[in-house]
Amino acid sequence: MSDQPLRIVFAGTPQFAADNLKAILDSEHEVIAVYTQPDKKGKRNRMAPRPVKDLAVENNIPVFQPETLKTEEEKQVLANLEADIMVVVAYGMLLPKSILETPRLGCINVHGSILPRWRGAAPIERSMLAGDTETGVTIMQMDEGLDTGDMLYIVKTPIEPTDTAASIFSRLAELGCEALVKTLKQLQLGTTTAEVQDNNLATYASKLSKDEGVIDWSTSADQIDLQIRALSPRVAVTFKLGDEAIKLLGCEMIEGQGKPGEILPSDKKSIVVACGEGAIKITQLQLPGKKPMDTAAVLNSKREQFSAGVILG
Repeated sequence: MSDQPLRIVFAGTPQFAADNLKAILDSEHEVIAVYTQPDKKGKRNRMAPRPVKDLAVENNIPVFQPETLKTEEEKQVLANLEADIMVVVAYGMLLPKSILETPRLGCINVHGSILPRWRGAAPIERSMLAGDTETGVTIMQMDEGLDTGDMLYIVKTPIEPTDTAASIFSRLAELGCEALVKTLKQLQLGTTTAEVQDNNLATYASKLSKDEGVIDWSTSADQIDLQIRALSPRVAVTFKLGDEAIKLLGCEMIEGQGKPGEILPSDKKSIVVACGEGAIKITQLQLPGKKPMDTAAVLNSKREQFSAGVILG
């Protein structure tokens, strides 16, 4: 047992990782260095957001941005830091065995699912699309496998019928930060209990593809509603209006009947579309090159294109 704060190297890149870094900075432990992805250009040749790096710089923490961690030189750089532990959150780079074994207590990871279910890249979206009733965060000891390490701490939360990927992401971010700080305290005191994952229960959250966002109007209204809630904003959910791909950002499930994809008669401010089962009332769209708009605004300029009887692609 020790009451000495842990010397931590943090590795992460997006905002989700920055939230976890902030939680550690607010704890008793010491972040001695931060690893993050090399700076990259984003849309319109502007610098892509770098939340973890910016937070580290604000707190005068040394930042390392190697292109790879597989060299002996990078292993030595990490070893020279004499860290107790490395915390990895959405870093976006593979850690070789030599790196995993360098800190005194190894490396731990914050993963957005209840392992061993949904190992991999898109656990939140895959859990929603599969109809899971709960999800959570697992803090695990990292090994060379894909999210296969021993589980140190699990926290769970229900998936509500109105949840979106964004709302779950926000909830898991908060729960994950709390779980991470508690796990670090247990590691500090030597009271952690590691649980081996049952590989027979494992499922894999493969990367999301653009094609998964294309609406098939022959499916049910509740399936299309789920598609929007689960995939946005990481994958655009779209349908065709003529040659244009329109983003569908929000809808309500209602009763209605017609050919799949057919626009049904409704009031002057609404767009109602028949599905394979039931119908949806579109609440928000995004036309090519435009900002998101509610349906009333869209109908001001596109009423004829969205008139009753039109079949959406």
